Amino acid sequence: MEISLVRHGKSIWAENKAITCKEFKDWVLKYDLNGVFEEEIYPTATIKKITIAKVIITSDLERSIKSAEFLKPNCVTYLDQLFRETEVPFPNINFLGLKLKPKIWAVILRCIWLVGYSRECESLSAAKIRAERASKILIKFAQEHNNIVLIGHGFFNILIAKELQKIGWKSNKKPSSKHWQSNTYSMNN
Repeated sequence: MEISLVRHGKSIWAENKAITCKEFKDWVLKYDLNGVFEEEIYPTATIKKITIAKVIITSDLERSIKSAEFLKPNCVTYLDQLFRETEVPFPNINFLGLKLKPKIWAVILRCIWLVGYSRECESLSAAKIRAERASKILIKFAQEHNNIVLIGHGFFNILIAKELQKIGWKSNKKPSSKHWQSNTYSMNN
């Protein structure tokens, strides 16, 4: 049995001007509503796994859905919000009007989330519980179909990978959060 975790492609929402933390919240909403760039070439390992997959699973976010369409046109997918990316908190402070690039805000807010701050979003411990539920669903699909692919999101795919490894699923490489990259976990029947 194999479960391949693939991160979606690069988002077409590429606005990169310096913004405030409050503006970053709107930036994230736009990021979630947009699809991804179609590539001329995709990683060979990812194409191999998507080709043999009996089931393709995505989150309900556009970048995950569109990535599946680009990797395997006209495929039937199982989509579920359970596989969405983990959120970041949005502190209710102004940071003195500090303006930073969206990627910098993402790192700062992810770091404060990792140390326990989760105002108005899912906590790290709740995300780990969700990843455990997600891994159980993936395992059920793998038991029924042998080879499956989840086209998901960078951080949440890593949490799922950790859950799979906890119960004995093996991979030859470390989890990757690069766009279009696949990490395959296997279990002997």
